[in-house]
Amino acid sequence: MRIIGLTGGIAAGKSTVSRRWTEHGAVVVDADRLARDAVAVGSSGLEQVAARFGPSVIAADGSLDRPALGAIVFADPAARRDLEAITHPEVWRLAQQAFDAAEADDPDAVVVYDVPLLAEARGARPLRFDAVVVVDAPASQRVERLVAHRGMAREEAERRVAAQASDAERMALADHVVDATGTLDQTVRSADEVWSRIAADGTPTASTAPGVRGSD
Repeated sequence: MRIIGLTGGIAAGKSTVSRRWTEHGAVVVDADRLARDAVAVGSSGLEQVAARFGPSVIAADGSLDRPALGAIVFADPAARRDLEAITHPEVWRLAQQAFDAAEADDPDAVVVYDVPLLAEARGARPLRFDAVVVVDAPASQRVERLVAHRGMAREEAERRVAAQASDAERMALADHVVDATGTLDQTVRSADEVWSRIAADGTPTASTAPGVRGSD
C-alpha cells in the first residue's frame, strides 16, 4: 500500500482532485470527514470543545455549531490551536483505522489522505508519505472563489485564507503539484497528469510530513 498526502488551501480545488482520483481507483481518506466524526454528538471531542469554548458553540440539537465555532477560531490563533489540540489526536486515530482497513482490503491500494492542514500540522505527528501532492491556486484567487462560489463576505474569506499556511509553506512540502489556477477542465487534466506519474512510480519517495503512520 502507498499513502499519498493531498493538500491545498481552502477553495484551491482539492475536492475536485480527490474525486477525480477516486475515479482512477484511489482510496480517499478525507480528513475533514474524520474531523467531523471527532466531534460528533456524544463524543469525547465534542465534550472537550464545549468545555473550552462554552455553550454558544453547541446547537439546540446537541451537535456542534460549526459557524459559531468557526467565527471564534478563525479570528483567534490561540483559540484555533486549542481546538486543534482537541481534535487532531482523534483525527490521527481515525485516519490510522482507515489506512489499516484499506490495506487489509487491498495490500496494493493507493490511499490518498485528503488533508487540508498538512502544512499547519507539520511536526505534530510524523508520517512518511510516499508522495505529497499540493493543489495550487494563489491566495488571491482562492479568496475570489470563496466570495463568488460560496457566498462568503470578502472580509471573512480573507480571514479564512490568512488563517492557513502560506502558499510558500505549502509548496515546500510538494513532490507533485496540481495546477488549479485555470478552468475546472484544466484542473482535471493536471490532476490526471499527476496521477499518471504517481501510478507509474512504484518506488516510494518517502516524503516526511505530519500524519499518523508510525506515530504514537
